[in-house]
Amino acid sequence: RRSRFRRSLEFSGRCASDSVGQVSCRCVPAIEVNPISEMLRRILPGIWFGLLLAIALVAAPAASGALDKASFGAVARAIFAREAPASLVLGVLILAVERRDALARHLAGGATQFSTEMMLAAGALLCTVAGYYGLLPALEQARGGAAAGLSFGQLHALSLAFFGAKGLMVLALAWRAAR
Repeated sequence: RRSRFRRSLEFSGRCASDSVGQVSCRCVPAIEVNPISEMLRRILPGIWFGLLLAIALVAAPAASGALDKASFGAVARAIFAREAPASLVLGVLILAVERRDALARHLAGGATQFSTEMMLAAGALLCTVAGYYGLLPALEQARGGAAAGLSFGQLHALSLAFFGAKGLMVLALAWRAAR
């Protein structure tokens, strides 16, 4: 697979003259861009950020204002039970696309195989796993009154911090993809 990928690279010449008038040229490999990969790289972070923004600014506040405390808790659990798997899917897709692009850049010019976009996607995935899947059992225990360590409010604040950090990382991904 690697040799097939290398054959798809083309070279473009770049020439420059210095102050003495000497001309130097070098060949730089041009990266072949897959249009589907480029479309996914640009659109997926925006979709993910839109999902997080809709939950943070529309769904949770609307449910909080319209429902009693117990009903709101049930609705919030249902919202985040759907958001976490969606975030995992979107994050893994973005990570796969960015990994493929980083590999192409590496093969073309020796650049690192680990990009800022990959770091942002991995960080957002970590926030999803820690903030939902990691804290959910402790939140359920604290809600039932059997908290061993942190209180429900402290765990909720920690979960909110993970959600906020994830939102900021996905916003940075969307911003970088739009450039």
